[in-house]
Amino acid sequence: MFVMLKNRIKTEKTRERKNKATKTITKKNCMEAQEKEKSAMSTDSNKKRKPKVIRSDGAPSEGKRNRSELDLQDMKYYSEEAEVDIRDPNKDYDLYRFTCHELQRLMAEIQELKSRGSRDSASEIEERRIQSCVHFMTLKKLNRLAHIRLKKGRDQTHEAKQKVDAYHLQLQNLLYEVMHLQKEITKCLEFKSKHEEIELVSMEEFYREAPPEISKSEITMGDPHQQTLARLDWELEQRKRLAEKYKECLANKEKILKEIEVKKEYLSSLQPRLNSIMQASLPVQEYLFMPFDQAHKQYETARHLPPPLYVLFVQASAYGQACDKKLSVAIEGSVEEAKALYKPPEDSQDDESDSDAEEEQSTKRRRPTLGVQLDDKRKEMLKRHPLSVMLDLKCKDDSVLHLTFYYLMNLNIMTVKARVSTATEIVTPVSAGDLLSPDMILSCLYPGDHGKKTPNPANQYQFDKVGILTLSDYVLELGHPYLWVQKLGGLHFPKEQPQHIVTADNSLSASHMETTMKLLRTRLQARLALTKQYASLEHGIVPVTSECQSLFPAKIVSRLVKWVAIAYEDYVDLPYTRDIVEAGLAEDTHLYYLALIERGTAKLHAAVVLNPGYSSIPPIFRLCLNWKGEKTSSNDDNIRAMESEVSVCYRELYGPKPGHQLLTNQLQRLCVVLDVYLETESHDTSVEGPKEFPQEKMCLRLVRGPSRMKPFKYNYPQGFFSHR
Repeated sequence: MFVMLKNRIKTEKTRERKNKATKTITKKNCMEAQEKEKSAMSTDSNKKRKPKVIRSDGAPSEGKRNRSELDLQDMKYYSEEAEVDIRDPNKDYDLYRFTCHELQRLMAEIQELKSRGSRDSASEIEERRIQSCVHFMTLKKLNRLAHIRLKKGRDQTHEAKQKVDAYHLQLQNLLYEVMHLQKEITKCLEFKSKHEEIELVSMEEFYREAPPEISKSEITMGDPHQQTLARLDWELEQRKRLAEKYKECLANKEKILKEIEVKKEYLSSLQPRLNSIMQASLPVQEYLFMPFDQAHKQYETARHLPPPLYVLFVQASAYGQACDKKLSVAIEGSVEEAKALYKPPEDSQDDESDSDAEEEQSTKRRRPTLGVQLDDKRKEMLKRHPLSVMLDLKCKDDSVLHLTFYYLMNLNIMTVKARVSTATEIVTPVSAGDLLSPDMILSCLYPGDHGKKTPNPANQYQFDKVGILTLSDYVLELGHPYLWVQKLGGLHFPKEQPQHIVTADNSLSASHMETTMKLLRTRLQARLALTKQYASLEHGIVPVTSECQSLFPAKIVSRLVKWVAIAYEDYVDLPYTRDIVEAGLAEDTHLYYLALIERGTAKLHAAVVLNPGYSSIPPIFRLCLNWKGEKTSSNDDNIRAMESEVSVCYRELYGPKPGHQLLTNQLQRLCVVLDVYLETESHDTSVEGPKEFPQEKMCLRLVRGPSRMKPFKYNYPQGFFSHR
C-alpha cells in the first residue's frame, strides 16, 4: 500500500512540475534555493522541525515576481508537516518524474557540450549545472515530504491498531462474562437435590399406606411441592421402622455367631483326633495296598486341573486300577498358582497422589520395542497350566517310561515329554543315540503322528498374530503335541468341520487309553532291546537267541564288520537307495544305519531303514556287493533275491513274540545268503589255484532258470538250501 501511495505522490509531483517548470531559471533564484535548502538540512540534523521559508519551485510566474514580494515572502514561516497536508501526492509524483527527466536531459546536454570541447560552451555548461543543482534541491524536498507522509501513515496505522486492540480486548471481556454466566446458568439447571437420589414409593402406594396426618391428600393432591415433602416424611418414617428391625436382626446375628463359634471350637478339637486316627491307619493302608490318604490328596489337587488334564487323570487312574497295576498316576505343579488363575482380579482404589506418582513413573519408563512386545505375546500365547499329570509306565524288567502331560491354555492343546529310566545302568552305544532320546522315543507311535505340528487348526491364526512360523521350534521346551495325547485328554479337532469350542470328552479318552498304553509299553521294550543289540553289533557280534538258532545253519563264515548310524541325507545320497526314497519308504522320522559284512575279498554294504514302529514294521535293507565289480539289485537279480530274502520274507525271522530279535535275525540271514552267493558262484578255470570260496553249504541245485537264481532258502532241520 505504501508503494502505491508513493507512486501516486510521484505522479502528482510530476504533473505540478510540468505545469510550473520553465526552461530558464535565473542564477539568483538558484542561490536563494540553495540557501533555503541548507537551512532545511540544518533543522533536520537537530531533529527538530523549525519554520522554514517558502522557496520557489521554479515556476515561470515566480520568476516574474519583484524583489519586494520575495522579501515579503521571506518573512512568512511555515511547517513542512502542514505543507504535506496541503500538497497533492499525485502532483508531487509528477513533479518528481519531471525533475528526473530534466536531470537526465541536462546531464546529456552537459556531456554533449563537454564532448565538443569549444571554449564558448563553458558558460552553457555552468548554466546547466546550476539548473541541475536546483533540480537536486527539488528532489531533496520531495524526499523529505515522502518521509513525512510515511511517518504520518505509520502513526495513523498505529492509532488504528490500538483502537482495534482495545475493541478486541473489550470483546474478549464480554465473551468471558457471557461464558461465565452460561456456566452459572448450566450449574443452576443441573442442580440436583439429595431427595432426587432417594427411590420413593409410588404415588398409589403412598396414598394407600401413608396415614392421613402425613399424606394430607386435600393439600398434596394439587401442590407438587407439598406432595414431595409428604412423601419424604413417609420415607423417613419407614426408615425409622426399618432401623429398629435392623437392630433386632443384629442382635439375633450376634447370638447365632456365638453358637457357631462354639461349634467351630468343637470341630477344631475333633480335627486333631481324626488326623491322629489317619496317621495310625497308614501302616494298615500300606499293608493292604490301599493308600486312601494319598489318593484323597490327589483327588483334592485334581479339582484344580484344566478339563483335558482332569479327563486324562481320571481315565488313567481308572485304567490303572482296573487293568494295569504297574501304571501310576500323579499330579505335579503348584496348586497355589492354579488357584490364582481362577481368582477374579480385586478392585484397587488408590489415592490421587498414588495415581499421579504412577502416571509420572509410567511417563518416565521407556516404551518397550516392537521385538520385546512380540516376545511377551509369544510367551503369553505358549503359556502352560501350572499343574501337570505324570504317568509312570513300568515294564517287567523294572524299566520305567515317565510321561509328563502339559496343557497349553491359550492354544487349547496338550503336550507330552518323555523320559526313560532303567533298573540297571545301560551303556548307550553310539549308534543307539536317538533310540531313547525324549524327542524320538514317542515319534510315530501311530503312523504319521510325528508331533511337530499343532493338531488344532485355529492355532495357525493365533501364530500369525504373534509371528510364530511353526510350533516345531518350541517342542523341546513345551513338549510334543501328538494326536494320541489329545485323544487321551478327550480333545478332538475335526479338520472337515472345525468347531468353535473343543471340550474334553471322557468317552474319547476311554476308547484310546488301553491301545495307547500297550503301544507305549511295546515301544519302550523294543527300544531297550535294540539298545542292547546295537552294543553287540558295534563290536561285530550278531546276537542270536537260543530260540532262533534253528533259523540258521551251524557254520556261517561271513562276519559283520561295521555297524554305524547315518543321517537321512547320507542315506538319500547312496546310489543304491534311490528307489526306496522315491517309493516313500524313507522319511526323516525314520532311523538309518549302514552295515558292512565281509568274507574274504567280498564286501557287502547294507543300508537299513528302521521304522519308528519297529518291530511291528520290519526294517528295509538295500544291498551293494563289491566283488568282481559293484553289484546291486539294478544289475544283479541275485542281489535283489537276497534283499527279498531279508526284507520280504521277514515273518520267518520274527522268532518268539514280541519279535524284538527281528533286526539281528535279518543281519544273520544276510550273512548266510552272502555265503550262499559266494559259494555257488562258478569258478574261473583260467585262474590257477584253489577256489576262493569253497562250497560248504548243501544245496539241491546251484542255479535255476535263465536268470541263474541261487538257492537262498534254508530248510530246517534238513539243513540244505533250496529255491523259493
